[in-house]
Amino acid sequence: MEDVKLDINELQTGLYIRLPAKWHEHPFLLNSFKLKSQEQIEMIRHLGISHVFINPNKSDFDPHFSPPKADIAVQLSEPDKDKLDQRAQVMWEEKKQRIEKVKSYRRKALQCEKDFERSLSRTRAIMNKIRSQPQNAASEASVLVEDIVEKLLSEKEVTLHFINSSSDLEDIYFHSLNVAVLSMMVGKAKGYSAEKIKLLAFGSLFHDIGKVKVPSKIVRSTHALTEPEKNYLKQHTRYGTEIADTIENFPESAKKIIAQHHEMADGSGYPEGLKGDEINELAQIVALTNAFDVMCHAHTPKDKKIPYSALSHLYKQRELYNEENLNLLIKYMGVYPPGSIVQLSNDLIGLVVSVHSNQLLYPSVLMYDPSVPRSQAPIIDLSEKESLSIVTVLSPGKVPEKVLEYLNPRSRISYFFDKEE
Repeated sequence: MEDVKLDINELQTGLYIRLPAKWHEHPFLLNSFKLKSQEQIEMIRHLGISHVFINPNKSDFDPHFSPPKADIAVQLSEPDKDKLDQRAQVMWEEKKQRIEKVKSYRRKALQCEKDFERSLSRTRAIMNKIRSQPQNAASEASVLVEDIVEKLLSEKEVTLHFINSSSDLEDIYFHSLNVAVLSMMVGKAKGYSAEKIKLLAFGSLFHDIGKVKVPSKIVRSTHALTEPEKNYLKQHTRYGTEIADTIENFPESAKKIIAQHHEMADGSGYPEGLKGDEINELAQIVALTNAFDVMCHAHTPKDKKIPYSALSHLYKQRELYNEENLNLLIKYMGVYPPGSIVQLSNDLIGLVVSVHSNQLLYPSVLMYDPSVPRSQAPIIDLSEKESLSIVTVLSPGKVPEKVLEYLNPRSRISYFFDKEE
């Protein structure tokens, strides 16, 4: 049902309206919202707006089948006008503060994406040197790890961002960096020292180096692998440790991660079928973060999951992973991980762009509003908006194409964190 044009004097609470004005021309937080009070109606009239557009599907009733209200466009007294002016001024100040906060957020997010791109390029350089200059690769990995860990530990609270990367680097570099970032976050949540997090990050970056010895048609196959192909791919853990053994002073903990990142807590993993604490402590973390990222980037379309579903799937298979690590990953990623498309309690759709480690149920959401250019789209921090909450997570396949184009969720899910100012 299309939006219905409605005279301002016919407005009632419970109607879902769209203002016929640009976002910066009125003091309301959003262009579209459900009327909850008579004060809102009076404020709209006070702004000189003569009509609005109603969405009957999102309203509490259809205005066509509701008795029209009597014309209440009475002259307001001067004191009433003054009150509305004062209220409008307060709303404008709140909106200006929110706009400035959004601008600040966008600046930080852009810097975060640039940091991610630099780290990604450095990761590619490191991986390309594995065969030709393995010692240099290890040294450069140590420097990269130092830089990222310093950023991670620079503040008590860390904001995890969803990265809209424009890079066309190969999946293995994205995957290695993603696993390193997620593993470091779990390590931080476990209270690891800086040195221990560095060892974890180092092993995470190199956990899949053995795949350089596996044919690319197997590694990148978009079809289900045959049993011989699966067995060949499983050899990457052995190949990886062989490569690591050729590199002088390569940390033993990193070798353990390479060898054991496919071992499962119930003994169903490979190559040794180790169980529980038989698996190296750091390798248990990488086994979990590796599984999460692989689910988000499965080469076969039917196996690919959105972050929200990937976390749910991990929880259903929780017997495979260290329980503490799994709980920390779920807690740190939030109930609604970055990259999730969500529907809010006001029926609007948005994209989770970041989560705060101290406000996990209330992420920051980029709102879909076709009346606002995407570059200026409101980003709402739900931790500051008590009346607004997430109702459900939507599968991209169930979201209209125009909404997807606006929100621009990437097929490749990547994360990074910023340094709080």
